[in-house]
Amino acid sequence: MRTIFTTGQVAKICKVAPRTVSKWFDSGRLRGYRIPGSQDRRIPREHLIRFLKEHGMPLGELEDEAMGKLLLVGVDSIMRGGLEGVLPVEDFKVELAASGFEAGIQAESLHPDCVVIDFAMGRNEALMIAQNLRKNNDYTDTVLIALLSDEDTASGFDRTIFNETFRKPFDAALLAERIRTLVSRRKTLA
Repeated sequence: MRTIFTTGQVAKICKVAPRTVSKWFDSGRLRGYRIPGSQDRRIPREHLIRFLKEHGMPLGELEDEAMGKLLLVGVDSIMRGGLEGVLPVEDFKVELAASGFEAGIQAESLHPDCVVIDFAMGRNEALMIAQNLRKNNDYTDTVLIALLSDEDTASGFDRTIFNETFRKPFDAALLAERIRTLVSRRKTLA
């Protein structure tokens, strides 16, 4: 995954002439830096993605990198609706799974940045899903969040499997903000 782009590479992504990218850069609309002792410009990935979004331009090959991918496992329709209401569709692709089997299939096709597992589906199944994801090298740095009910105590299982645990009831906006923070941190470190 490329993290720094030349003006020529940005021009190809945006389907414009390299001179146009240079003008965007020189006017300050597209942020980046010049290589010391040279006139060459470099644009970091996050600045390019922000520029494309701000100007309503298609992200093209950067789309998968730019969007957060969220898998909701066993999450009821009320919670799902609350999350989808506060997570912008242009920033997050959300998929659903009702069981451990579906979660495995969805994880393979989506490669999620974050998986939210609701313990209401059953403590054993929820833990099995989390443990299976952690065992797979493709998902070792995937953010895992557990949604615990009042009667489900956090004791009796290894909480270190999860990045976060939320006890119901809670504010969907708070969960969404935490997902945004953890996913953006993960993408920055990737």
